[in-house]
Parts: sequence; C-alpha cells; structure tokens
Amino acid sequence: MLRALMFILPLALVIYSLIDCLNTPEDEVKHLPKVVWVIIILLFWIVGPIVWFAAGKMRKAPAGGRTPSEWHRNHRHEWVAPDDNPEFLKSLREENAKDESLLKDWEADLRRREEELKKREQDGDKDQ
Repeated sequence: MLRALMFILPLALVIYSLIDCLNTPEDEVKHLPKVVWVIIILLFWIVGPIVWFAAGKMRKAPAGGRTPSEWHRNHRHEWVAPDDNPEFLKSLREENAKDESLLKDWEADLRRREEELKKREQDGDKDQ
C-alpha cells in the first residue's frame, strides 16, 4: 500500500500542477513561457510541480482582504445559472403561454371530436 502511495501522490501532484498551469492565463505566468512550464512539470516529476507552485504563477492577494470568490460574486458580468437570467425566465414564460394555448386548443379539439363520436353513436342507435 505504501509503495502505491509513493507513486500515486507524485502523479496526483503532477496532474494537478499541469492542469493548473494549462488553465492559468498567459499574463499570470511568471519567468518563463507557459509551454516551458508544462515541459518542466512533465520532465521533472516531483521538483517541476513544486517549482511551478512556488515561482511559476503570479499569486495575488485578494483586494481589500476579501477572498477571490467574494470579489467574483459581487462583480459578475455573465449569468451563472439560467434561473438568474431575466431574459431566459421571460422566454420560459412566453414558451409556457404558447404551450398553454396549444394545450387548450388540443383539449377543445378533443371535446369536439368526442361530441361528434357521441352523435354518430346516437344516430347509429336510432337507425336500428
């Protein structure tokens, strides 16, 4: 078990640092181009990821002492979920109204057909 852990932990560190490096914008990468950092991370198994985390990425302190998630929550420019977007909700209401009118038309047509069927059955019973 310990042997597997000695292989899995460095592998997880390499994978995590590689994903972090690839997701980091080019302007936040320090000292070397991003491609070189990827090569370093892949070539030097344990040392590469540690160097990436220590020196490869620009780490900024949150503005005003707040966490980055708080800042993003207060400065959203795009809708995160559909239920937060008023245009999407409006389109749902319009679609719902169309569906309701279509359903009412179908129900009216069904009632009309049922009445016609009952009339035919009654006319058929009278003839016999």
